[in-house]
Amino acid sequence: MLPDYISKAVPNAQSRRAPWYVNTAPSYAGIFLWVVFFQGIATETLSAGGVGVCLAALAAAGVLCYFLYYYAPAMLGMKTGYPLYVVGSSTFGATGGYLMPGLLMGLLQIGWFAVCASLSTKYILKGFGADASPRTLVFTLVAAAWCLVTAYIGVKGIQYVAKASLYLSLVALVMVLLVFLKTSAGIADYKVVEPHPLVAFALIVQMVIGFFATAGAAGADFGMNSRHEKDVRLGGLVGITLAILYAGGLPLMSVAGAHGMNPGFTGTTYDSVIPLIGGFLASSMFFLFAIASISPACFCAFIAGNSFSTMLPRVPRMGSTMLGAVIGLALVAGGVAENLASVFKIVGASFGPICGAMTADYLLSGKRWAGPRQGINWAGYIAWALGFVVGIVSFLPVSPELKSYAQPAVVYSYLIGFVVYLVLAKAGLEPKTVAVAQA
Repeated sequence: MLPDYISKAVPNAQSRRAPWYVNTAPSYAGIFLWVVFFQGIATETLSAGGVGVCLAALAAAGVLCYFLYYYAPAMLGMKTGYPLYVVGSSTFGATGGYLMPGLLMGLLQIGWFAVCASLSTKYILKGFGADASPRTLVFTLVAAAWCLVTAYIGVKGIQYVAKASLYLSLVALVMVLLVFLKTSAGIADYKVVEPHPLVAFALIVQMVIGFFATAGAAGADFGMNSRHEKDVRLGGLVGITLAILYAGGLPLMSVAGAHGMNPGFTGTTYDSVIPLIGGFLASSMFFLFAIASISPACFCAFIAGNSFSTMLPRVPRMGSTMLGAVIGLALVAGGVAENLASVFKIVGASFGPICGAMTADYLLSGKRWAGPRQGINWAGYIAWALGFVVGIVSFLPVSPELKSYAQPAVVYSYLIGFVVYLVLAKAGLEPKTVAVAQA
C-alpha cells in the first residue's frame, strides 16, 4: 500500500487551471520582489565586478534557474496535476518521500520564515529611526510579534493573504523602480574597487540560485496549475528569468548609483541606500517594504505547516506551525537569520541536488512521471547526499583555494545530483514503481 500522502492525493483538473500570466508569472515575480532577494545582492559583488559583469551574472543566473531548477519539476506538475511531494516520490521513493522533499521543504521554510522576520524587523525599526541591531530587547520583541502574528495568519487566513499578495508585490515593484530613478544619475560614475570579475560573477549566480532553489523545486506546484507546456515556458521565462533581471538589477544599480552620487558613501546593502532618498519618503519605504514582506512570511508558515501536516497527519497543523515560528524566532533573536549568504548556500545545497536528481529521473523516464517507487529510492538519496556535500564545501574544513574555486557551489551540487542519479539508475538502484490507482 502507498502512503496516504500519495494514495489520497487528487490531481488538479484541467478546468481548475489558468493561463501563465494569472498564476505562475506573477507568483514567481512576487518571490523575487521580496526584499530578502535583493537586500545583499551588491555585497562583495559590485565592488569586484562592476555593473556590467553583475548584470550579466544576473542574466545567466535567470537562465540557469529556468532550465535547471524549474523546468523539469514544472513539467511534472503540469503533466500529472500532482504537487511536489507526490511527483518527488519517484525520485526518492514512496517511503523516502516523507523526508525528501516532504519534511525537508517544511524545515527549510522555517529558515526562510526566520530570514523574513529578521529583515522585516530591521526595516520596521529603521522606519522609526530606532536601533535595528539584532540581539537587542526591542529587536527581539518586534520580531516576536512579527513571527507569531504572521504564522497564525499563515494557518487561519492564508486565503486573504493570497488575494492581497499581488498588490503588495506591485508596491515593491514600484518602490524598487523609484529608488533606482532617484540614484540612476550616479551609475556612470561608479568605479570598481578591487577588480575580480569571475569572483563577482560566480557569487551573483550562487546567491540568486541559492535563493531560488526551493522555489524551483516547487515548480511542480506551479506546474499543476498550468494548462499546457506553453504556460510552463512563458510563466517561467517572465516570472523567473525577466523578474530576476528587474528585481536584482535595479537594486544593484541603485547601490552603484548611490556610490557614484555620494563619494563618501560606503554602504553595500539595499537598506543603506534608502535613507539617501531623504525625508518622509525614505521612512515610508522602510515600512512599505516590511508590509510587502507579510505575504512571503505567511506563505512560508503556510508551506511549512502544509508539509508537516501532510507528512505527519497526526500532528495538529496549528501546533506544528507555531512551533516552527518559535524556532524561527530563536534564529532571529540569536542573529543567525541575519547572515543571508549562509542561508542561500544551505538552501541551495539542500535543493540543488534534489532538482538535479528529479531532472535526471524525468529524462530517464521519457519526460514523464514514472510513478511512486517502492520504499526508498537510494539512487535519489545518494545523489542528494553527494550533491549536498559539494554544496556546503565553503562550510567544510578545506583549503581556502578550494573554497574560492567552489563557487557557484549550488550549480555544482545540481550537476552532482544529476550525474550521480543517472549513473545509479543505470546501475539498477531504482526500485520498482507502484501504480497510484492500485492503492
